[in-house]
Amino acid sequence: MARGARGAQGPRGPRRARLRGAPAVALLLCAVAGCGSSDGSGGSGGADGKGPEKTRITVGTMPVADTAPLEMAQRKGFFKAEGLTVRTTTLSGGAESVSRLRAGALDISFGNYVSYFLAHANKAIDVRIVSDAFQSAPRTHAVLVPKDSPVKSLKDLQDKKIGVNTKRNISALLVKKAGKAEGATFDDDKNFAEVDMPNMETALKSGSVDAVQAVEPFVSAIERSGAGRVVADLGKPPTAGFPIAGYAATASFAEDNPKTVAAFQRAMARAQRQAANRSAVVDTLPEYTKITADQAAQLNLGGYPAALDPARLARVVTLMREFGYLKRDLDVEPLLVRAGP
Repeated sequence: MARGARGAQGPRGPRRARLRGAPAVALLLCAVAGCGSSDGSGGSGGADGKGPEKTRITVGTMPVADTAPLEMAQRKGFFKAEGLTVRTTTLSGGAESVSRLRAGALDISFGNYVSYFLAHANKAIDVRIVSDAFQSAPRTHAVLVPKDSPVKSLKDLQDKKIGVNTKRNISALLVKKAGKAEGATFDDDKNFAEVDMPNMETALKSGSVDAVQAVEPFVSAIERSGAGRVVADLGKPPTAGFPIAGYAATASFAEDNPKTVAAFQRAMARAQRQAANRSAVVDTLPEYTKITADQAAQLNLGGYPAALDPARLARVVTLMREFGYLKRDLDVEPLLVRAGP
């Protein structure tokens, strides 16, 4: 009888031990996974200080090759692993990125460095760069003209209209620098017209502009359709390997949410490193752009830096000063948030 009682209790004892340990295991798994509160206001870090202050964030993006790592981080669960739920909003360009960050409609946004530095210098926004995104390579940025255009060089365009995504941003600056090397000068108001990237092919066909400054995947799409041809490759000297864009937040958001920013940085650094594998980018592009897998395989891709480098980004400031976009030097170092990766 005693032996039978002990035998009956034996299995129950271990079960009770396992049940007592279950909550601790669940808490451990939740901490590793970055579990958050349902309202997204604090998550695991709001109360105990371990996780992001804000677990749900809105990030501005664009359907270009530059943002492939952002899509990778979203689709592969890199943000989720850091305790973040990311909602993306598609933007038309750098100017919209600045205005929506300033209005608080975005927490973090993709955008070109020229727009961010110019807005900061003009006190339109106190900006902080939280992640690098993209640098140019051959044919990632190009000036295209209609296929039957007599234009053969940038110098032939100095009295004509060039479509750019946004005036006084990276597009115009690259054209100006490349044009200067050919002895051509361009005026921001007289020579440039704003055309959304997806509408550049239509603008060339209609003749509303004489040329466009496009980026991938639009460069390849315009060539493939027969609507245009490349007349200047802005991914070659003197603008080779140029820092194009990054992800920014306002200074107040970065200061109020340092753990959220650090979590975003870690996820993006992981994705940026994976983007060094061309096939990872090619596989991702059809998921958020209108290009097919076969077309993605033919695209020209640039670089995806995994860390912010003030010396590299100072190159943007130098070029902005050269063409009068900035009236005085801008120290890039204080604008970079480099605590995450």
